[in-house]
Amino acid sequence: MPEGDTIFRTARTLHRALAGHVVTRFESTFPALNRVAVDRPIIGRSIESVRSRGKHLLMTLAGDLILHTHMRMNGSWHIYRPGERWKKRRDDMRVVIATDDYVAVGFNIPVAELLDDRALVRQEDLKQIGPDVLGESFDADEARRRIREHPDEEIGNVLLNQRVIGGIGNIWKSEVLFACRVNPFTPVDALNDEQLGCLVTSARKLMRRSANSESRNDLSVYGRKRCRRCGSRIEYRKKGLDARGTYWCVKCQSGVG
Repeated sequence: MPEGDTIFRTARTLHRALAGHVVTRFESTFPALNRVAVDRPIIGRSIESVRSRGKHLLMTLAGDLILHTHMRMNGSWHIYRPGERWKKRRDDMRVVIATDDYVAVGFNIPVAELLDDRALVRQEDLKQIGPDVLGESFDADEARRRIREHPDEEIGNVLLNQRVIGGIGNIWKSEVLFACRVNPFTPVDALNDEQLGCLVTSARKLMRRSANSESRNDLSVYGRKRCRRCGSRIEYRKKGLDARGTYWCVKCQSGVG
């Protein structure tokens, strides 16, 4: 599943290519999306902005209309020049929004809807999302408070809860816990304030660094066999909701678990 830093980079790329330009072509395989587009045509509207919120992507068009998409496990947005060959199959296309200069194609996107400002505020997933770790107004105190609301749950699972903090996925869960030397299976109630503060601060720091680069570099534990810090064995375990995988260092993150 694309994590918050990937969605942030995608939104930035789409914004740079599309913002300020008029939509000249629109296609969708979503019947509900097409029904809305009949009453509120997309073609002819200018694209005002594209931004991320946690793992969600919001494309704002003129005239109080927002395209909301979520990638889930396999979705992605690509940018092409008109006439350029797509890198994925036509059958994988779900949404196309084009201007004179660029064609934005959403492949394998399972969630796409057109909303106005009032509906956006009521949208259930967005309404309940926690502080966006990459948002300009990220509230660290609120993030810590929400984590504390899950005292009996393992911290690794809590960090993945989008209603606690928006944007963290499997990769950054593992990396943040390693950065703070916290065992992933420690109950929240066993963490002190310093550890909790480290997790929240590190999540923002590491993910902002990744979001502002072209790729994820120098991961410390995720997908590795040996710890880059001490050389010890990296463990891997699937656990929790949807059996999400976790990497951790047996030495640097020893303790509860």
